[in-house]
Amino acid sequence: MAIEFGSRKETFENFKVYETTLAGRPFKVEMGKMCGLSNASALIRYGETCVLCNVVMSPKPREGVDFFPLNVEYEEKLYAAGRIPGSFMRREGRPGERAILTSRVVDRPMRPLFPKEMRNDVCITMTVMSLDPDCSPEIAGMIGASLVTAVSEIPWNGPIGGVQVGLVDGEIVLNPTQEQRKVSDLALTVAATMDKIVMIEAGANEVDEDTMLNAIKAAHVEIKKIIEFINKIVAERGKPKIDFQVVGLDMDVFHAIKEKYLDDFKAAMDTDDKNVRDAALLPIMDKIAEEYPDLTAADLDLVSYKMQKFVVRRWLLDEGKRVDGRGINEIRPLAAEVGILPRVHGSGMFTRGQTQVLTTCTLGGTKDNQLMDDLTDEQTKRYIHHYNFPPYSVGEARAPRSPGRREIGHGALAERALVPVLPSLEEFPYTIRCVSEVLSSNGSTSQASICGSTLALMDAGVPIKAPVAGISCGLITEGDRWMTMLDIQGVEDFHGDMDFKVGGTRRGITAIQMDIKVDGLTYDIVAEALEKCRKGRLFILDEIIKPCIAEPRAELSKYAPKMFSMQIPVDKIKDVIGKGGKVIQEMCANFNCKIDIEEDGHRCQAFVAVFDWTDLTRNDWLVVNQFTVKGSKTVRPDMVAFVNGLPLAVIELKNPADEKADVFAAFNQIQNYKNEIPQLFEPNVVCVISDGTVARLGSISADQERFMPWRVAEGIATPEQHLELEVLIRGLFERQTFLKYFRHFIAYQTSG
Repeated sequence: MAIEFGSRKETFENFKVYETTLAGRPFKVEMGKMCGLSNASALIRYGETCVLCNVVMSPKPREGVDFFPLNVEYEEKLYAAGRIPGSFMRREGRPGERAILTSRVVDRPMRPLFPKEMRNDVCITMTVMSLDPDCSPEIAGMIGASLVTAVSEIPWNGPIGGVQVGLVDGEIVLNPTQEQRKVSDLALTVAATMDKIVMIEAGANEVDEDTMLNAIKAAHVEIKKIIEFINKIVAERGKPKIDFQVVGLDMDVFHAIKEKYLDDFKAAMDTDDKNVRDAALLPIMDKIAEEYPDLTAADLDLVSYKMQKFVVRRWLLDEGKRVDGRGINEIRPLAAEVGILPRVHGSGMFTRGQTQVLTTCTLGGTKDNQLMDDLTDEQTKRYIHHYNFPPYSVGEARAPRSPGRREIGHGALAERALVPVLPSLEEFPYTIRCVSEVLSSNGSTSQASICGSTLALMDAGVPIKAPVAGISCGLITEGDRWMTMLDIQGVEDFHGDMDFKVGGTRRGITAIQMDIKVDGLTYDIVAEALEKCRKGRLFILDEIIKPCIAEPRAELSKYAPKMFSMQIPVDKIKDVIGKGGKVIQEMCANFNCKIDIEEDGHRCQAFVAVFDWTDLTRNDWLVVNQFTVKGSKTVRPDMVAFVNGLPLAVIELKNPADEKADVFAAFNQIQNYKNEIPQLFEPNVVCVISDGTVARLGSISADQERFMPWRVAEGIATPEQHLELEVLIRGLFERQTFLKYFRHFIAYQTSG
């Protein structure tokens, strides 16, 4: 009955909450209240994390496409963490890197379970609306996406479940909390059906293969519980799956083509050169197009795909033969080279068959860190890896475009593989950016970029803990039959069932990414893939990378900034920066350097990037170990003693009227010794160390771990000259009238 004025109260009769636990924390699913026009919708509550999941399918198939048009979108809303976006418009823009990577992590296990012949658009959207740092929104989103798709009428061979795995103090931890993630040696995400593994994504601190496999198995046990929970919801409110319009090739026509042209395809494909193979296939396809004029361009592409797939798979399964004639576990011809580009800070090129990647390494100051405006725990990122895949790398005649999801995903994989071996900020106070340019692509470019980046980092002098290499393993299945092969090239990846990519050092795995096109993998397949990748990785490290460059270069490129860090007393920060930043800006301008100051409330550290050491000795300002100041003014060079062109000691004079002449005279005498006996000042590092009462003149060892007092060396200076110099410097430190003016000492390492 209509109401003349007013409204009825909505009761949401179909609303229901389903509850379980996931890794010991409450997990709830709310359905029947929100997003009534979607094919299916659910609000997932995991702890205090809330993710709204929706799936929608178009009523008709998309015309003119030869693939299943699936879109998986993971949206991060900064209000979920109580933050306002930092952009000018103060609203979320294009997806960030983490959102794109999460979309890929959800897409990869779900896509193989949709019917390959379906052409209806399907869009899965996961929106993070509340964030609990201890409860992963990525896992909540993956489970929610699986749930709504399984409940909907959309054809899909799910459900799947997902779990994150950590390794804390040697113990496997499921869905680790924020604090556990900080100390974990493993960041593993696993997706699986009730019977098989469908997706693996991992970053690790050199974890061995057995531990990795055990972590995967532990994840699968928990995933089975999640799938049981989803199945109960589907049994209660799941919709009948609809029939869809099959868009595909007339199989009678295809069988006729295969019968007539199979031998031609085999002859054309029997080569290790991608260009030769493609050129040989063109006249065959022209004949087919002429013989079957009713076939559209999409039909012809599908014919070519199916014929090549049939040949590749039959060769592998029936004959153990690969397209390029290699053995099943044989790696393509390899080459490595460093120092290719003279002006960049480091460069390395890695070649594997017709796959070739050139990686450059650039070093910058701490202010060059990437700012992270997303829901991650990180505010900045110190190591940045970018991967570019230009059209010419696959012989396509089109203009390059901005990086897509694939490029971002491959760059993140290489970044994840290398992070565990990078030096700490204290050991190496630089921001590091690697860029992998794919010069030629015929499979496994992401793994080639890992190898190329190792070469570039060592060429740049970055003291990595160990070199990292990457390689992939493929899979062909038919019923219960299966076989794996090492180092798959493009045609094997395209027509095979798996691309199992593993990066790591000699000690263990640092990154994994697994893509499949079948309904999942057994433990035996995963174990064999891990072992084959381990052997291939060790071969590349020992036989290719080590002979090219055995260890990081001892010195940085002359074009790289020279970085050093220093502690500043908290009460001196205002004097270093100056009013409105005047002092620090003038120092940066006058010395051609960058000075970045980081403060945590308890201590203050300055990171200085100098582009030319000679700029430190200019006669107007000076950068010193601890910024010595008088009021808000930086110490002037008339209060500095120089040795080997670098400052030896700096003093602060408060009221030095009676001491000034003697102090300056002593410094002038030191300068005279430098001019008269230059050999005495040639050690790599020259410094004065004082405990406030006794000074010692000497040098610092190359590894900067030992102080070595100077000794008289024959032919450099007489004992009398050496003693006179040492007494002169000792006197400056030991005179009580001078001690109250002395504040800091300095040790600079010379560069060339």
